[in-house]
Amino acid sequence: MPDHSNTVALVTGAGHGIGRAIAMRLAQEGATVCVLDINGEQAEDTARLLREAGHKAACKTADITDFGAVERAVAETEAELGPIGLLVNNAGFTDAGDLDGIALTDWHREVDVNLNGPYHCLRAILPGMKARGGGVVVNISSVNGVRFFGNPAYSAAKAGVINLTQSVASEYGKHGIRCNAVLPGSVRTENASWEIRIKKDPDVFNKLARWYPMGRVAEPEDVAKAVSFLASDDAKYITGAALPVDGGLLAGMNVMIEEFILESQ
Repeated sequence: MPDHSNTVALVTGAGHGIGRAIAMRLAQEGATVCVLDINGEQAEDTARLLREAGHKAACKTADITDFGAVERAVAETEAELGPIGLLVNNAGFTDAGDLDGIALTDWHREVDVNLNGPYHCLRAILPGMKARGGGVVVNISSVNGVRFFGNPAYSAAKAGVINLTQSVASEYGKHGIRCNAVLPGSVRTENASWEIRIKKDPDVFNKLARWYPMGRVAEPEDVAKAVSFLASDDAKYITGAALPVDGGLLAGMNVMIEEFILESQ
């Protein structure tokens, strides 16, 4: 198990779902975690769970599209817990839609949260890491960032996160800062988007599973384990990478192979 002792980690969007799983995993491995979320009640719930498990934790409420709010949250975190050595840019969302029908305001909001938000967090934290001569960033992108699986605004923003990851790795490597991205596929989480889909079709996860070579969609803990590895010294010579955590989705289209190619032979 990776050792994150003596690390102060800031995890955005950690009030629920993947972010909560990441916060829990890092804390179990010794990190002091600040939970940042736009929903203050959910942030406090995660921090409470961490404290009840015997871990040191704090929580902050901020909208990552507001750079001033992010700056204040970072300053308060470092005053309370110490210098942030690990940033996990996890916060994000999508309302789906298509290019023909998406409202301009919806496009801007998705790009603002999913791309500008992570940049705001980087802009607030990187100067301190640079001054101290090191730090780690893990950005949560998506398989949508390298292939189109719908949700055009989200996909474009997540592609930007991959390029932003490479930019940080290239420019800040000389300062001892590593930056990598994790690319999840479908993840079984409790959020508004999935709740809407489940109401329409309670079997949605089983239907999705057939597209994944490993036969299932991911659990939040699958993503958390990848984040923990990339944040650890076990990955100390890895930077600028985009790691799929997708059960093989990007590797090949099994459904097409089985239903079209093999049947035609």
